[in-house]
Amino acid sequence: MTTHMTGTREEWLAARLELLAVEKELTRRSDELARRRQELPWVRIDNEYRFETDEGSASLADLFGGRSQLLVYHFMFGPDYTAGCPSCSMIADGFDGFVVHLANHDVTLSAVSRAPLAKLQAYKRRMGWNFPWASSIGGEFNFDFNVSFTEEQQREGSIEYNYERGGHAMDATPVPSPVAQFAATCGTDAPTYSRDRPGMSAFVLEEGFVYHTYSTYARGVDAIWGAYQWLDRAPRGRNETGPWWRRHDEYDNG
Repeated sequence: MTTHMTGTREEWLAARLELLAVEKELTRRSDELARRRQELPWVRIDNEYRFETDEGSASLADLFGGRSQLLVYHFMFGPDYTAGCPSCSMIADGFDGFVVHLANHDVTLSAVSRAPLAKLQAYKRRMGWNFPWASSIGGEFNFDFNVSFTEEQQREGSIEYNYERGGHAMDATPVPSPVAQFAATCGTDAPTYSRDRPGMSAFVLEEGFVYHTYSTYARGVDAIWGAYQWLDRAPRGRNETGPWWRRHDEYDNG
């Protein structure tokens, strides 16, 4: 017998209607948050960032692909990784399918990572993805947007991520088990793995100038992690005590 509370259909409906009122309030608050995101001041980008893409060398403006808005997913794939981060891979599985819809609504969604382009292309083929993916290797883009860090920053404890210094689990000592676990799946050690972090940033192109409009990191990425939105509506929720997910081609590997 289940240990969870049970009830009649009438009791369920009464509880569901009560919850519906809370859900509607959350939706209204979410709408307000979206409005406030759009009201943030725009910061003009004057740096001449360069990227390597399937079409060749590109500027940040080129990544827009002729559209006026650009969403960048900061995908954890450092130069020394042998495979992309499993968490970022699970997120990418979700957004790969709707890139075409955004592209037809004046929005380009592209991933950006520090790994060489050839590594990104090979991993993209392995995963069966179609979204654009640019390499920022050798440039300052990832560092300027606080998703990549140097060994010196690690030694000095001067990493600033998610708008605070040294407050993230990936900076903890001793190394948390999930960080070590994911590092191993990427063919790296924990310090190397944690020199890259997840996040997303938004940009707009207006009158020939690129502006940075928004960035979010860490748990701020939850909202675009499609699988979690489904799990949050499953009977047992996320039901996790640690990382359980793998790359989608690894579930049958034992």
